[in-house]
Parts: sequence; structure tokens; C-alpha cells
Amino acid sequence: MLAKTLCEAGHHVDLLTFHLGEDVAIAGLRIFRIPRLWFIRRIPIGFSMAKLLCDLCLFFSLLRRLAREQYDVVHAGEESVFLALATRFLHRACVVYDMDSSMPDQLREKWIGLRFLSYPLDALERLALKRADVVVPVCQQLVDRACQVKAPEQVVLLEDFALAVDDNSGQPVDRLRQLLSVSGLLALYVGNLEPYQGLDLLLAGFARVDPQCDLSLVLIGGSPADLADYQAKASSLGISQRVYFLGPRPVSQLNDYLSQADILVSPRLKGVNTPMKIFSYLDSGRPIIATDISSHTQVLDPGCALLVDPTPDALAQGFNQLAADQSLRQTLGQAGQSLARTRFSFSRFQATVNELYGESGPLPG
Repeated sequence: MLAKTLCEAGHHVDLLTFHLGEDVAIAGLRIFRIPRLWFIRRIPIGFSMAKLLCDLCLFFSLLRRLAREQYDVVHAGEESVFLALATRFLHRACVVYDMDSSMPDQLREKWIGLRFLSYPLDALERLALKRADVVVPVCQQLVDRACQVKAPEQVVLLEDFALAVDDNSGQPVDRLRQLLSVSGLLALYVGNLEPYQGLDLLLAGFARVDPQCDLSLVLIGGSPADLADYQAKASSLGISQRVYFLGPRPVSQLNDYLSQADILVSPRLKGVNTPMKIFSYLDSGRPIIATDISSHTQVLDPGCALLVDPTPDALAQGFNQLAADQSLRQTLGQAGQSLARTRFSFSRFQATVNELYGESGPLPG
């Protein structure tokens, strides 16, 4: 969507990316990919050896592009900012650091053993923030962190928005109630099953929900290993008859699944940036129950979501409250949808990007 916005504004964009994915046709956009690494068919979320290898290939591909073309701006997402800064001897382009998360936090959360490297990891992040011409964080917490290093006028908040994608997967969309033979209310979780997402909390909380609620829980996403692990946990909690793990589904079908739910849940425990799914949750018009942590509350408030303490009892109480109160579900759902279509809309995203790249924007002339 960033490339589309820039091209529609009259800019010419070269997109340098990994070998995975499908090309899209946009006037003014050229797509360049790293060499095909046949043994890498999937890149997991966050840091991984597969991503590190792809980044190495991306570095050499960037060197080739810079040797052949002269660019005004290098817009670098996440760790690729280090590639853009390391190649400055080849270009005079402004470097925009698209900051979707805190890389040191990601590494520390995934590998506890790296915590002894906290100081050098934080120092590297500060270096990237300092040397980039403009920093574009995705959420307010990252804005606050960037402003510890950069002048506020060099930091531009660019918030996410709900995905509006056409379903071209060719796969049929499950009719959940028919597929699962469920007649009552449906609570739905969408996302990966990494520990920071709070799936242990979700299952423990759901096990304490009043059985009279007639509420079932559906989870979409997860690797085969994670699915087997959490299915076993659901069984040990005695809730396997009310909890259904569907595994991954195409992103293009996300809105179809959200529309079938009565309650949407995000039990996340850690993280700085707001989960992308929250914006689609809001836009769906369905009520949200989420843990009361800053990752959520920089977007959600009690007027558009039911925020609960990250404990099993609080989560169970929240489920009970929403299941019993149709009026509350409708009120929260409508408020969330209104928020998504005003503050977190694609048009607002476009306006921010156009201001960033406009003549009066923060980029050096």
C-alpha cells in the first residue's frame, strides 16, 4: 500500500524484496527480488536464520541497484535500515527508517539468552535512529522511543489500517457454524501461536467461562507443531469440545472469517507495536476483548473494546460479560468500526505518506 500510494502521487518506485510472494502491477512500480532460495519457502514472523540469509542476499541486491540507479530516497523497513545506512558510500539518498517494531525487544523476547547483549542491541537501534534522515514509527510507543534520539520533526507516526483484500486464493471459505456444528456464540482468535500472543492465557481463561454461556472458541493460524501443542493443552483443560483449531487460512479470507464471529479476542502478553489484526478486528464491526496492555491501549480504549487484566479470571469474566450482553457487543462493535474508518483508514494513511514525501515534508530537499 505504501508503494501504491507513492506511485499514485507521481513518484517512481523500485521495490527490492525477498524471493517469496507474488508481483502486483502498479503504474510506476518496478519489483526486484533477491535470487530464488529454493530451500526457503517460508519466512516466520520476527528474527530467524532464514530471514538473516534473505537479508544477506538483499544487501548484495541493494548494492547492484545502487550501482545502476540514482535514488532520491531509500525507504527501509525494519532491519533493512542497516543495509541502507551501510551502503551510503554509494548513494546520496535520504534514508527513511520504517520502524514497525523494536528489533532489540524482538530478539530479547524470542531468545532469552540474548538479554546479556541488551546494551549493544539497544546501541545499534539508537544508531539507526540517529543516522536515518526520518524515522516512521508505526505506533505511539515507538514514536516516544525515536524521539529520545531524533528531533520530533524528524519522526512521523504512520499508523496501520485494516486490510482490504480481495479473495483470490481459490480456496472455499469455511462456514464455521456448519463446519463445527456450533449453534451458540463464536469467539475467534486470528494470528500466530507464539508465546507472546497469550494463547496459554486464552485457553486457561476460556476454561473458566460459564458453561451456560454456550460459547465456542475458534483459533485460526499456527504451525503444525504449535497446533499439536495447544490442542493437547485444550484437552488437558477439559475444553477440547468447545475449542477448535483450524490452522492457517489465506489472509485474503480474513474478513470473511471475522464476519462470522460474535466476539474477537486478542490475549497478547508482550510487545510494543499494536497487532495488525486489531485494525481488521475494529473494521469488522465485531466486539473485541483484549488484554489491558500498552500494545493494545495505544489504539483501543474502553469505548470500543472490552479491556481486561491479563489473568485467566479476568479474561473469563470478560467472555461471560460479552456473551450475556448483546447490546454491549453491538455498542462496542459499532464504536470500533467507526474508529477504524476514521482514525485508522487507508485515506488517512495516504495523507500521511503524501505529507511525508511532499515538498513541505520532513525529508531534506
